[in-house]
Amino acid sequence: MAIEPVRIGVVGCGKISGVYFQNAARLAATRVVACADLLPERAAAAAAQHGVPKACSVEELLADGDVELVVNLTVPKAHGPVNLAAIGAGKSVYAEKPLAVTRQEGRRTLAAAAKKGVLVGCAPDTFLGAGLQTCRKLIDDGAIGQPVAAVAFMLCGGHESWHPDPEFYYEAGGGPMLDMGPYYLTALVNLLGPIARVTGSAQASFPTRTITSQPKAGKVIRVETPTHLAGVYDFACGAVGTVIMSFDVKAHSLPRIEVFGSEATLSVPDPNGFGGPVRIRRRGEKEWTDLPLSHPYAANWRGLGPADLAVAMRTGRAARAGGELAFHVLDAMLAMGDASRLGRHVKLKSTCSRPAAMPADLAEGELD
Repeated sequence: MAIEPVRIGVVGCGKISGVYFQNAARLAATRVVACADLLPERAAAAAAQHGVPKACSVEELLADGDVELVVNLTVPKAHGPVNLAAIGAGKSVYAEKPLAVTRQEGRRTLAAAAKKGVLVGCAPDTFLGAGLQTCRKLIDDGAIGQPVAAVAFMLCGGHESWHPDPEFYYEAGGGPMLDMGPYYLTALVNLLGPIARVTGSAQASFPTRTITSQPKAGKVIRVETPTHLAGVYDFACGAVGTVIMSFDVKAHSLPRIEVFGSEATLSVPDPNGFGGPVRIRRRGEKEWTDLPLSHPYAANWRGLGPADLAVAMRTGRAARAGGELAFHVLDAMLAMGDASRLGRHVKLKSTCSRPAAMPADLAEGELD
């Protein structure tokens, strides 16, 4: 389907922005016309590197009538304010994950967008890639029978050993759940549908962390958020999910995601990527079978989400990586901390539809 490309303004020209700039030029639905950053020299460098016509301040970008869609790549605690400012300027917005750091901020974002008649989208868009879409098709086609349970594990030692600016990972609004949980929970909702209730435990295992990466080696960070969270997610379809997210584990041999069905177990690739191996082990079999990927977009295609939102803007169809899904995932992530504090199950007040599956016969660069 040929549409006029949606004109994008990128806010935040840090490390993650490069792949967004690159892929926006490769996807038929998007064209970057402006970029902005709190550091003007960083916006100017990004514009020069990626051929963006205009580098400017955030205020100038939001006031630019040529910009239709703001791609918000700021740090997590700025997602909500920048989203609301873009919506207030009459623009649709696609944010890096998470949608916001509080439910109140997330609800305000969706309500403001509805009032303005604009759309909201949010990362991750990795679930639109070949790996997770292959798994989605297998489940939808009945390859594992009835899904009964799933596990999801993201365990590492934290980011202070390699990231140049790791402080925000340990601030309120950071931590492994809000940082990496969106990949895992979005993948599970895509595969199994919405979550009904949550319970779990959360703790900050260490009160401080010491940066060992350059250029801030030796700086001590005060930890303001849980860094190890373990919980149970009950899905509306009846499946039970076990989820652990941690910055406190030095080594492990657990899978990233597995989905257990009445007839087979499905090994799901890393939800932080677009491709990866898909394996199945059926009832009675002694070995795993590697399966070919059934869908396109196996490389690093960050930017599929804004492109999908762009198609939704032009055609009126629902966005796959849309605001309803992003808020439900935010609600489910925060619920684990709530459950730990309250000592009980937390029933979610939000829900969402499973996003539409991607067609298997797409050419790269297309969404529909």
